[in-house]
Amino acid sequence: MTRRALILVEGNTHGTGLQYVQAARRLGLHPITLSADPAQYDYLAAEGIEPIRVDTNNLDAVIGECSRLRATYDIAGITSAREAVYATVGKLCRHFDLPGPNPGSVERCCDKFTQRQLLAEAGVPIPAYRLALDATEVESAAAEIGLPVIVKPAVGDGSYGVRLCRDVDELAEHTTYLLGGKHIWRSSPRILVEQFAQGPYYCAEIMGNEVIGIAAADFGPLPHFLFRETTFPAPLSDDDHKRIADVSLSCLRALGLGWGPTCIEFRWTKRGPVVIEVNPRLAGGGHPQLVQLAYGVDPITEHIKLATGDEWELRRRHSNTAAARCLNPDRDGILDWIDGDNRAAAIPGVAEVKFYIEPKMPIVRKGDYRDTIGHVIAASPSLARTEAILQRAVDLIDWSITPFPTFGEQEQSAAPSPPRTSPGGLR
Repeated sequence: MTRRALILVEGNTHGTGLQYVQAARRLGLHPITLSADPAQYDYLAAEGIEPIRVDTNNLDAVIGECSRLRATYDIAGITSAREAVYATVGKLCRHFDLPGPNPGSVERCCDKFTQRQLLAEAGVPIPAYRLALDATEVESAAAEIGLPVIVKPAVGDGSYGVRLCRDVDELAEHTTYLLGGKHIWRSSPRILVEQFAQGPYYCAEIMGNEVIGIAAADFGPLPHFLFRETTFPAPLSDDDHKRIADVSLSCLRALGLGWGPTCIEFRWTKRGPVVIEVNPRLAGGGHPQLVQLAYGVDPITEHIKLATGDEWELRRRHSNTAAARCLNPDRDGILDWIDGDNRAAAIPGVAEVKFYIEPKMPIVRKGDYRDTIGHVIAASPSLARTEAILQRAVDLIDWSITPFPTFGEQEQSAAPSPPRTSPGGLR
């Protein structure tokens, strides 16, 4: 009997890639990862998976590889944990007559300017925005909207290249960064300048046309948007929950989505819920695990069932509150040590403690998701208890970072001084 396989186009470095592999195996599927750079996914070797190297930006090459695999496997489905290749996944599914997302809808959604246009035409509440192609247009757009503004690439995810610009100096600095060769563009440089929508942050987790639930989160220090803590479900009134859910479904209609996972980010402003971004994928940063701990629903497993044409369902099996705290360093340098994970993990209610880095690794903060060096996840029947468990666990984690030497320090030939330490968890 031919073995049923799930093709995973690329993976993910912070959790969900591994979770897709493990969920596929639990469903009796053989996971096969196609990647342009398999070495970036260390979990593949740990799981005993031999990835296939192929240029995943070349649709014909990926079709050819999948066609070759069909001689050996029954390809039950094709999917991905990564937004950048999700439109390619949709095209592959159509080519091989498999369930999958609408590639045109995904492409329009991934272009944030096009997304903004479609949402505005549908009357969905969004921040004021402008598209800019050069520094002069960025400056003009910011003047029209009024500082402070969010400046970000029109295509991208994970807060990559996103910054709050509060004055003309920050605006010029970030524009130079984006257009001066430091930022790696997926396509021709196009910058979105947006009004800074201020208020509490929420994220709607959706599968198909059904809102699974809504998370709340906060961030580290501005001007960057690095997640600090995420709580699921968000402590919302029934009316506020319904308002976010209703706007979420309006987004799906406006963008032609409604198949598979979507996460929609909001800020609750004086106008009510304002859409910051619609992402045609599962949220990262431990969100799927939070959903599972809170409701007993595994979004990754249900996504795979959907992608393979099997029956899927989102029935809640219990009701808890789950929360994740990101471990974010406060300086650049070399990590001397990090510990406390075993003590933190032993606390009742802690579901996971994970470090993404090891001692002696360099830390160079970039102002996006790549800065996070680990996380702690906890769950319990109540919000107050979960927050207490999480804080107790984080307080047990610590690390030391030796800052990189400055030019002056490099010139000195004095005896070595002891390293400076940095307290670990966010207090």
